[in-house]
Amino acid sequence: MLAGEPGIGKTRTAQELASYAVERGARVLWGWCYEEEGAPPYWPWVQAIRQYAQETDAQQLRAEMGPGAADIAEIVPDLRTKLTDLQTPPAPEPEQARFRLFDSIAGFLQKASQTQPLVVILDDLHWADRSSMLLLEFLVRMIGASHIMLVGAYRDVEVSRRHPLSQTIGTLVKEPHFQRVQLSGLTQQEVSDYVENITGTTLSQQAAEIVYRRTEGNPLFLGEVARLLGSADPVEEQTWANTIPEGIRDAIGRRLNRLSDQCNRVLTTASIIGREFDFALLKALLDDIGEGGILESIDEAVRAQLIEGASGGTDRYQFSHALIQQTLAEELTTSRRVRLHASIATTLEDLYHAEIQGHANELAHHFAEAEPVLGAEKLVRYSLLAGEQALATYAHEEAVGHFQRALEAKEGHAASVSSGQAVDAETAALLYGLGRAQAATLPRHELHEAYDSLTRAFDYYAAVGDLSRIVAIGEIPVPILSELHTNAEHLTARALEIAPAESHEAGRLLSFYGNVQGMAKNDYQGAQDSFDRALAIAKRDGDAALEMRTLTYAAQVDLWHHHFSESVDRSLRAIELARAAGDLRTEVGARYWAALTSRTIGDLGGLTRQASTIVDPADRLRDRYWLTTAFQTASFVPMGEGAWDYARELIDRGLDLMPMDPRLLMERVALEFQVGDNIQGEAFLQRMQEVVRHSPDGPTTANPCLALASPVADSISGAVRNPDPGEASIAAVLSSPTATPFFAMWARTGAALLAVIRDESDLAREHYAALKSSPGLMVVYASSDRVLGLLAATMGDFEHALVHFDDALAFCRRSGCRPEYAWTCYDYAGTLMSLGTPGSRAKAMSLLDEALEVSSDLGMRPLTEKAAALRESAPSPQGRAPQFPDGLTQREVQVLRLVATGKTDREIAEELIIGVRTVTTHVGNILGKTRSANRTEAAAYAARNGLT
Repeated sequence: MLAGEPGIGKTRTAQELASYAVERGARVLWGWCYEEEGAPPYWPWVQAIRQYAQETDAQQLRAEMGPGAADIAEIVPDLRTKLTDLQTPPAPEPEQARFRLFDSIAGFLQKASQTQPLVVILDDLHWADRSSMLLLEFLVRMIGASHIMLVGAYRDVEVSRRHPLSQTIGTLVKEPHFQRVQLSGLTQQEVSDYVENITGTTLSQQAAEIVYRRTEGNPLFLGEVARLLGSADPVEEQTWANTIPEGIRDAIGRRLNRLSDQCNRVLTTASIIGREFDFALLKALLDDIGEGGILESIDEAVRAQLIEGASGGTDRYQFSHALIQQTLAEELTTSRRVRLHASIATTLEDLYHAEIQGHANELAHHFAEAEPVLGAEKLVRYSLLAGEQALATYAHEEAVGHFQRALEAKEGHAASVSSGQAVDAETAALLYGLGRAQAATLPRHELHEAYDSLTRAFDYYAAVGDLSRIVAIGEIPVPILSELHTNAEHLTARALEIAPAESHEAGRLLSFYGNVQGMAKNDYQGAQDSFDRALAIAKRDGDAALEMRTLTYAAQVDLWHHHFSESVDRSLRAIELARAAGDLRTEVGARYWAALTSRTIGDLGGLTRQASTIVDPADRLRDRYWLTTAFQTASFVPMGEGAWDYARELIDRGLDLMPMDPRLLMERVALEFQVGDNIQGEAFLQRMQEVVRHSPDGPTTANPCLALASPVADSISGAVRNPDPGEASIAAVLSSPTATPFFAMWARTGAALLAVIRDESDLAREHYAALKSSPGLMVVYASSDRVLGLLAATMGDFEHALVHFDDALAFCRRSGCRPEYAWTCYDYAGTLMSLGTPGSRAKAMSLLDEALEVSSDLGMRPLTEKAAALRESAPSPQGRAPQFPDGLTQREVQVLRLVATGKTDREIAEELIIGVRTVTTHVGNILGKTRSANRTEAAAYAARNGLT
């Protein structure tokens, strides 16, 4: 990032860098941002990509853009003139569509840079639209591994703390390859050298001081002053002093004064059009000057370096600096500016009536500026069109601006947008667009505003009987959050009252309504009734899409209400239908619920099948949320196996896409504490707390995640925090009547672990009673049986504690959860040692040996240290420990017995929940100690010595 005041040399520095890069074989692409509102979203990126496309043959361009070309063409329509066979991509949901666009552009640039390194320069970023900034943030994460350099230039004096660019820089500064260069003015000596180089005149010390004081070393100011000075001595010829600008406006004014009156008129008109303008529009606006006169004026301005050719056509131009355009525009009176905007607006309509949609942004801008003389009718019309186009190209922030501006113009002022005034068809369309745009842009705690907009639109469509819009709003394009449950249920219920009973539209609504009932209202039976009706309609109409969508919704509700077998059955059926239909979104969703259910019930085979197949369809889907979810799902198996490095890699790929996803943060908290990196673990825990602070109260995803993650971290590290960071989240979930059993179990498990850590027997008894009906489950990475064992031991009920620990060991062996198996061995051993009964110590030592072996093998330093300490603290045995021949250890005897049955090292590892390499080491020790040449001789040794 090149930062500094106007005219300080940001663009020139970038130009020098561009020359340097070209000399060394790089390809340089430029994009400029536009100050006014007429530019379409992603404008600087559009210019850069358009430049690349113009300079590249179609075959190479098609190869580099690949299947993403159609998505890129949605914002760079010029591509269709070169790639004539492009199809219009389907219209996915807004978030998925924007992610597809970003992913397509990222993939294209990455592929292009493999052939020739790329330098992409984005100038005047202080005028960039939010969508362009979001695309920049997305691309930055991939340039570290690509032959790409991104250079941005912006005026820091125009970037406040609340400026969108400030938010982007706050994100980018965390990237290791980000660098900000602050450009300052030239020194007095450099000013003197500069003027001498330009004018050939050597400045005295006094003259240099005067010029320096007037320009403050600003290169653009200085360049203008040097041209004005010519060869005159600035000390002797003081007349120039009164015209040396305090600011850039005066300097530009002096240059403009050297132009003809006709050229000034042409440039003034062009300045109201915008930073960029084309000859055809100028000609239509200035018909009295004529084509020849306009061309003469353009040539004159080009020679004066006030304008230059722009990409996109031979008859397109742009001001060489935005301040030049600003200066010209601001010289006009307000009345004159308004009327010139009006003339431009009506001329644009006449020029582009056949392709008016492609100029909706410009028309909306100029009609807005001309509202005092032209009224609001066309401002509203073109703002609505521009807003819908912005939604179609995923520029949600720009869409909000278009819709809000039109509503304010139509209804009088901003406060009246939600005032309840009468709504007509046009207002309803604006509110419908605004609600969808707000749903994609507002923070979670402000999403009620999206519901307000949609509700007002819904009321109109309900009154006029527009069923398609009623159903579209009834399906709610807004997340179902706890504080919005009533809104979601209310709108969908109203839509169901309007839709004909058992109609296809009713089926779509019922499918979504069942999810609202089950997830938001904790009404399982009501959800099932809605799903059954939706499925009946889908079967009747032969609508596989409705059937698979309903099955996927139902699978999630089944899981959240602990109907595990139903969840698996419905997920697998949805996967089958989705694969047949090529519906990637439904396939990924169904695989996620199947994987999550399989992990919860300890079905290692089912989990592995889904976790190993979910990333590919998610990658092809190119939806940010579901790709993040796929990486999390893929991490389930290595997390369960203790393959920490691979799990971390997968989780981090998800966090690159959604840095504040509480599910992934929870995974990293558990991982870092398991390996003993408490500093990193605490950092991720603090990020989780930040997510909770910005999330609604109640059983939303963030609260259950923190409710479990913090106590799990405490139980691993041995910390006793009072209050614990997760306690407020535990209370928020358990006190909510809408908490589903799935999330309630997470919070209850967290509360149970805190009771065990603090040795609170009364609370342990309470949590035991609540959890004892849910044995044989994996609550993320804590076995419900182990937690029940810990609770029973805390209560003093050792008989039931030992039973629960045995169940936990069996569950871990079946599910292949090695870290949890090691913790169960440790906790089981601790309980046995506290009993002090005959035989309990020997069993405890055996369990501790297993805990030490597994934890050492997996690099679980906290558990290794705890198990070693507990073993050392054990009282000396009263009798002799079991002795085995030839110095064999108890674990080696266990391995030998399994070798004697013909099991392979991998099969032995799976049965004993240890690593294959560890088994191989044991087998080598056994062969050495028993002097056996191979496994067959070792088996015979075992039989001779009664060890089988």
